[in-house]
Amino acid sequence: MIRFVFRFMGLWVLAGAFVALVLDGVRSIASSEIVTTPLGVTWLSVSPDTLTRFQAFTEGTLSSPVWEYLVVPVLGAPLFAVLGVVGALLLLIGRRPAVQ
Repeated sequence: MIRFVFRFMGLWVLAGAFVALVLDGVRSIASSEIVTTPLGVTWLSVSPDTLTRFQAFTEGTLSSPVWEYLVVPVLGAPLFAVLGVVGALLLLIGRRPAVQ
């Protein structure tokens, strides 16, 4: 049952990555240059309070360099890439073990 949940969530996250890729593609065609939407911009437009709380939690619990050198680059990565990696990891977690 747990494997099903991981696979189900992985497919939905990959579908979100595909939608983000299509939206970036449409924006790129419209502006005649490559346009990608970073994860941080999307998160900020959807829920700015949770982003600031996450920053405070990360800097308070772990440290400020963790926020600067680990989290900020991920927030600057394209949304479709981050969702694609997370979706692929969820699918890998939910896969069946090989029968030997």
